[in-house]
Amino acid sequence: MKVSVCIITYNQVNFIGEAIESVVSQKTNFPFEILIGDDFSKDGTRELITDYANRYPDLIRPVLHPHNMGQNGLFNTLATYRLAKGEFIAAMDGDDYWTDPLKLQKQVDFLQAHPDFSTCFHNALITWEDGSPSQELNPPDQKAVCTIEDLIGEDEIWFMATSSVMFRNVIKEYPDWFKKSMSGDIPRYVLLAKYGKIGYLPDVMSVYRKNRNGSSFADREDDARFLKNRIEMYKGINQELNYQFDPLLKKNIARYYKKMLHSQQYRNSYYPKNLMALKYLRLGSPGRQETREILRDHVVPPVLGRVYSALAIGIYRLRKSLNP
Repeated sequence: MKVSVCIITYNQVNFIGEAIESVVSQKTNFPFEILIGDDFSKDGTRELITDYANRYPDLIRPVLHPHNMGQNGLFNTLATYRLAKGEFIAAMDGDDYWTDPLKLQKQVDFLQAHPDFSTCFHNALITWEDGSPSQELNPPDQKAVCTIEDLIGEDEIWFMATSSVMFRNVIKEYPDWFKKSMSGDIPRYVLLAKYGKIGYLPDVMSVYRKNRNGSSFADREDDARFLKNRIEMYKGINQELNYQFDPLLKKNIARYYKKMLHSQQYRNSYYPKNLMALKYLRLGSPGRQETREILRDHVVPPVLGRVYSALAIGIYRLRKSLNP
């Protein structure tokens, strides 16, 4: 088996048919299989998958879990990937679809011609649920070759649409820190980059839908639980890379501690928000002015802040009365 196409879905009955059709219509000179991992959908997605599997019994293998696997679809993804027999895995989200019938062929040709590459991806068209104009995900100056260095930074780096990626089926077991992450794509690309370079094909060959049932809408940057998960993910990446990029990743982690100060759980509290503020100051090393503001707003106990304000106002009024 040359390629395993792994479609990951949950409650996407309005989209899954188009996703499957776009894979079935691929033209290749090699055999491929389609695994469809459904995370216990309740909207008719499973029934539609079963219907397609009956129509293409030699091509489609449904992976219908008896319960929701959890972790924002991560365990569904891992369970589906474990069943993949292909030399390469082509990822697919159930609400996206491919637009080029030669997509698989082009990516396999690339990876076979470049054995020192572990992964390749292509440009994608982003379409919006609200009808906003579509746009290409990757810019004209997108790098043709990427390495681990291109995936690590002070900010979160993301430039590969899930359904544009094909990679060698080389990761047989994921580390424990990976299994705790709510984001499978970002750390997976880091792991794959350890096996080889990442290539880019400028052809637009898929559509990336932005809709409210997509996993990206589970990213809640005002939710402390999501932010803590991101922190642990980047700590895991830092350890995985033997702290080679420690200064950059500490800056990245610091950003999430700063966001924690304004999260639903902490914004109106003092403790443990003050600890989060101190961690941000230690890891982020902000400038003097921002440090002073963070200390004033999030570290100094509120009662001391009120006393300080009262004293400052009292001293101001006293000086004014003495110097009318």
